Amino acid sequence: MAKTKQFTIAIDNQPGAVAHIARTLGEAKVNILSLLGTAQGTAGTIQLIAEDPRRAKKALDAARISYQEIPAEAVDLPNKPGALAQSLDKLAAKGVNLSSIHATAAKGGKKAVIVYTAEVAAKAATATV
Repeated sequence: MAKTKQFTIAIDNQPGAVAHIARTLGEAKVNILSLLGTAQGTAGTIQLIAEDPRRAKKALDAARISYQEIPAEAVDLPNKPGALAQSLDKLAAKGVNLSSIHATAAKGGKKAVIVYTAEVAAKAATATV
């Protein structure tokens, strides 16, 4: 389990909104490790994990892009049926209430990665998955 920072950014639901954020970070040499975007109506939200959160924060600040910086955990899991449920059951047993979660795995890959934020960071920090 690796502690990280998740950047949550409110955006307008319009063409190019996500590209603007990706371009801003890319030009600052910030590698995006994980990204989730959702939209409802005219608004949207981006949640992203950057390889270098300090550099990401500096780039977003320089571009005057508003964000929330939230403590998060990134967890490697085996890429097999049931691994996610087993990991989440352990968190639930510790009383960790998830605020957000996204996961990904490459087809045929040996590992999956989940990224989550929790309501109580202290509980998440003591939970092992």
